[in-house]
Amino acid sequence: MYFKILSIWFFSLCSIAMAQHAPENIKGVVLNAKTLQPIEGATIMGKGLFAISSKTGTFVLTNPNKDNCVFTVSHMSYAPETIHVTDNLEDNNIKILLNEKINTLAEINLYGKTEQRKAMEHPMVATLVSKTFLENNRENSLMQTLEKIPGVSTINIGSGQSKPVIRGLGFNRVVVIQNGVKHEAQQWGNDHGLEIDQYGVEEVSIIKGPASLMYGSDAIAGVVDIKQAKTPAKHSFGGEVNLLGESNNDLLGISAGVKSRKEHWFYTGRLTYRDYGDYKVPTDKINYENYIFELHDNNLRNTAGKEADASISLGYIKNNISTETTFSNVNAKNGFFANAHGLEVRNSSIDYDSDNRDVDLPYHKVNHFKITNNTKIKLNKHTLLMDVGFQNNAREEHSEPVPHGYMPTPEDSQERTFLKNTYSLNIKDDFDINPQNHFVTGINLEHQQNNIGGWGFLIPEYQRTTVGAFAYHQLEINHNLHLMSGLRYDFGLMKTKAYYDWFQSSVTNNDGSTSQVYLQRSLDKTLDFSNFSGAIGLSYIHGKTSYKINFGKSFRMPLANELASDGVNYHMYRYERGNLNLQPESSYQVDVEFNHTNQWFQLNISPFVNYFDNYIYLNPTPYYEGVLQIYEYTQAKVFRFGGEVKAETTLFKKLNLQASAEYVYSRQTSGDKKGFTLPFSPPLSGLFTASYQFKDLSVITQPQLSVDYKITATQKEIVPPEEETEGYQVMNLSWFANLHLVKGNQPVKLKAKINNVFDTKYFNHTSFYRLIDVPEAGRNFSISLTIPI
Repeated sequence: MYFKILSIWFFSLCSIAMAQHAPENIKGVVLNAKTLQPIEGATIMGKGLFAISSKTGTFVLTNPNKDNCVFTVSHMSYAPETIHVTDNLEDNNIKILLNEKINTLAEINLYGKTEQRKAMEHPMVATLVSKTFLENNRENSLMQTLEKIPGVSTINIGSGQSKPVIRGLGFNRVVVIQNGVKHEAQQWGNDHGLEIDQYGVEEVSIIKGPASLMYGSDAIAGVVDIKQAKTPAKHSFGGEVNLLGESNNDLLGISAGVKSRKEHWFYTGRLTYRDYGDYKVPTDKINYENYIFELHDNNLRNTAGKEADASISLGYIKNNISTETTFSNVNAKNGFFANAHGLEVRNSSIDYDSDNRDVDLPYHKVNHFKITNNTKIKLNKHTLLMDVGFQNNAREEHSEPVPHGYMPTPEDSQERTFLKNTYSLNIKDDFDINPQNHFVTGINLEHQQNNIGGWGFLIPEYQRTTVGAFAYHQLEINHNLHLMSGLRYDFGLMKTKAYYDWFQSSVTNNDGSTSQVYLQRSLDKTLDFSNFSGAIGLSYIHGKTSYKINFGKSFRMPLANELASDGVNYHMYRYERGNLNLQPESSYQVDVEFNHTNQWFQLNISPFVNYFDNYIYLNPTPYYEGVLQIYEYTQAKVFRFGGEVKAETTLFKKLNLQASAEYVYSRQTSGDKKGFTLPFSPPLSGLFTASYQFKDLSVITQPQLSVDYKITATQKEIVPPEEETEGYQVMNLSWFANLHLVKGNQPVKLKAKINNVFDTKYFNHTSFYRLIDVPEAGRNFSISLTIPI
């Protein structure tokens, strides 16, 4: 119903807009003067005129005064150009060439480089994701938005939550950085999503492969680095309001952000709210443990939820110092699919089908509060950077109180609570000895305190402290050849707290008698871990082609759940047991990247080879605790290889074609599962995208239709109790346009999208719900508007 109201309002708005008189426009394209490649995100501004260049470099100015039309084209990485247009402009088309900006600092004789050039010179394989990409591909969570990046996938938990996977590895093997500080929550859990408001994200850097050198433990598979928002221009004020509606789960969402700056002081702020109902799947029944659950109106019952986010930052910038402090809070309440929480739901008195927007048991609530400060000080040849952070993550998991084994019926629904406080400090010194030798040294400190509660024990209370120091050197052998090398040392301390059941269990004594005792689940234990990490890499740029090779060693400290869990995971319906004898994971990896870009074509190939000498995983055993199978954490040697390939071309200046593919091969070479792959290994997949930009129509400019067609192979490489997942093909359609509703104002951005056009029933092998035979969401219509302030 909500989606229909939004649709009627939107189409009424379009009808009024198209009825207006069509203005005569000026069209143009912004190109790199050296490479002739299109420049995305250039600002075109004049009196009563405004536009931003698209990813193909094109722009449109509506209602220009051709007798005296002057505008400026600017971009942060290029020198600005002022354009004078006369009334005899042929075909109203103009080509603008921008030169890369060079900042000369006479006192140190240093020449500035664009971010693109710096990325080409650095041997680490990384992808920079722009704000335009994030807006055009926005899904229900940040990681689902990033899934179109080759090598990136997600573990999905319902329609609104997901966690990152890079080249088949996820959980605490992927670090998420926000504002320079590692995001710390309960990311060890299969059903714990990422507590970040994606509407406040403007740019993301994704590092594929070991990154412990810079980011420490846990960055063993890669990094999702959410960059700070750009500082507003002097004496400016602006913002936007985002409106979103979806049909599949009747989602309604709104996000409003503002930013402003005087001379030196600036601030930003954002509020986001989303409310959604149960999402629909293209099936009317689910088979779980040989029990058939009927679905009412295809609704995956109790998957509704709501989310409320807020953030504000205050900053100061002057001469050689800049500082910004950010406060953010993410609050969410989400239901779990009722039949994913064990078979007890068959006896539940809850009417899950009475309302598709309420959140019944089981559900979880999470509140993530974060404070960060980022300070940069320039001192002659040195740049000092300091990132300070505090995070409070409060998580509650509720389910119907039922007896299990010797545990009597609990008094309330609070199964588990986790309260985690994290304190972070990062200090870096970035300096050049001369133009050819660039150094970075730094230290990272982090302390975590995680408390627990509720009647269901899984992991103990713990404290974790880590300290790391690193240094790396980038040598410019010549203008196009760069060598990078670095070394890091980390020390970590883990303290777990003893825990006893709150109820008595019957145990058999040595003499055959029985006693009623409070079983001990965890010990007072202090463990320490240390390790060296390192990397060495080479990059070479030859004209429009670049080559990279990087050798890296990373490590990861064992987590509290891997060391000391001892309890029932009702979400997975199994008994999990930790192992205090686990050693830190060590990973050795070689990454190679080939990239060629010219005016018409771009090709990127990035293979890798990876070896773990002690990979930690949860191994199913032949033993049972009551009726639940026992899973124990153990270690094994693992060999992996794979990579990504992406090609892109633009035809006739209107048609953009992209094709990408990704593949990961994993094999355990020792241990109980020798010869098997790793859990949640993504299958071979390919993505084909075609985008066509149509002619402008009245006040509708830069209309563009985009078609995504994803092909995924059957995944036969599994680890029991996983099941094989059949291959599938799924198509998505998107339509983008700018609406110039008020002359001289910035346009309203419109996106209409259809996901899963043919309502295909398919299974995502890396989805949390795949384990219980739940397919992905069915067809979904969505409309979003971005209204500038």
